[in-house]
Amino acid sequence: MTQPASPAFDSASSPLTHFDTQGQAHMVDVGAKAATHRTAVAQGRIEMQPATLALIASGSAKKGDVLGVARIAAIMAAKKTSELIPLCHPLALTRVAVEFELLDAPPDGGACGVQCTATVETLGQTGVEMEALTAVQVGLLTIYDMCKAADKRMVMTGVRVLEKHGGKSGSFVA
Repeated sequence: MTQPASPAFDSASSPLTHFDTQGQAHMVDVGAKAATHRTAVAQGRIEMQPATLALIASGSAKKGDVLGVARIAAIMAAKKTSELIPLCHPLALTRVAVEFELLDAPPDGGACGVQCTATVETLGQTGVEMEALTAVQVGLLTIYDMCKAADKRMVMTGVRVLEKHGGKSGSFVA
């Protein structure tokens, strides 16, 4: 079965690199790119009820050490990003660090929760932003999974790349 023809696509004028000259999705060829040290830092948070945060802080959640399990899940997710995101290259990661910060409710009435920050590094031909973002998302999802019996209203929010370094495009800091 053949696919219908795609509308005209001008790959030369598009900043989207995952499309060929016919507008078809493809994996970008990075074979000619120099291997450089590349780093990305991503961050996000999960907001929750104060009682849920207290369970996490005290280590008394029914499923165990919430942040310890979430850290391992985030690291594993970074390593498996190319299996989840169709056009990502499989990368040999040299470092994945995941940090969690407990956030008490601010005096202005904002939500309390847990902030996750993931730093990912490689020596390679393409960046690690997707690996850092995936680590954060899966870390937050794991917190949700482990605490959902206590708080089904948790909300994951603010997931973004804070910075990236290396490669032809240089550095980006949000």
